Amino acid sequence: MDVSPLTWAITIAVTIAFFVYEFFAHVRTPHEPTVGESARWSVFYIGLALLFGVGIGVVSGWGYGGEYFAGYLTEKALSIDNLFVFLLLMTSFAVPKKYQQKVLMIGIVIALVMRGAFIALGAGLIANYSWIFYIFGALLLFLAYRQAFGDDDHNPANGRFMRIVRRFLPVSDVYDGDRLTTVRDGSRLVTPMFMTIVAIGFIDLVFAVDSIPAIYGLTEEAYIVFTANAFALMGLRQLFFLIGGLLERLVYLAQGLAVILAFIGVKLLLHALHVNELPFINGGEHVEWAPEIPIWFSLLFIGATVAVATVASLAKTRRDEVRAAESE
Repeated sequence: MDVSPLTWAITIAVTIAFFVYEFFAHVRTPHEPTVGESARWSVFYIGLALLFGVGIGVVSGWGYGGEYFAGYLTEKALSIDNLFVFLLLMTSFAVPKKYQQKVLMIGIVIALVMRGAFIALGAGLIANYSWIFYIFGALLLFLAYRQAFGDDDHNPANGRFMRIVRRFLPVSDVYDGDRLTTVRDGSRLVTPMFMTIVAIGFIDLVFAVDSIPAIYGLTEEAYIVFTANAFALMGLRQLFFLIGGLLERLVYLAQGLAVILAFIGVKLLLHALHVNELPFINGGEHVEWAPEIPIWFSLLFIGATVAVATVASLAKTRRDEVRAAESE
């Protein structure tokens, strides 16, 4: 896929323009978005992402289009998983509803910047070291295990990193509007708003470790990796308010994501064997029997997994509600 520097520049400029518009049009004035506002903008951004994928397919071929759609679907699912943690952080820091948009917006921008750095690093590693696929594959299998069997009760707001931050920064117990710092008794203190943003920034870094190796398991094109991530993050703020109540009903999302990460991890390991150059594996020769999983199969597998996890989650929560009502 041949992407010129001008195309890169235009893409990055348009992405920045969208987030600048979001800030001045929706976030600058604190308010709690209505369901209608959140729904309209969610549909707009999802439609824009799908239209962009069709454009890639028409201009560059449907092989690349398939890679984009598989990457976008994976990153969107992982981004929704991010919302669980954002919701937990908002609750832990008791962020007022009207200020949650600002926190989310800053968190999403931080996520995009961090993922951009990881994308550039990943592209450089893949271009020069084919053995990096072994590391990415093993990392994704580990992350899949952690996703499926990790401790869901852990609160990142009270984790080790945040305890270290509190040790070095004087923290106020109360909000001062949406300000990041405040003055109390002549002393400058950081507000809970500042602590929330720091926590979300740290979580964004952790999630970037999950998402970037995952999408590089579906495509080696840095442009597709970047645009799929950018579109997955666009509209995430509106989606938070639109499906906030639904998040708690997606009880099997973690297991679904674990299956997706494990699948991509296996795909990466098979690809690593197929392009192998490590001297202690097969004498440094490519392992020809290792199959390359086609992108159409990856797209179908990821889509089916997300659908099954969603339907199974909603069915379980519905059954639990019925049983609870019958027991009363």
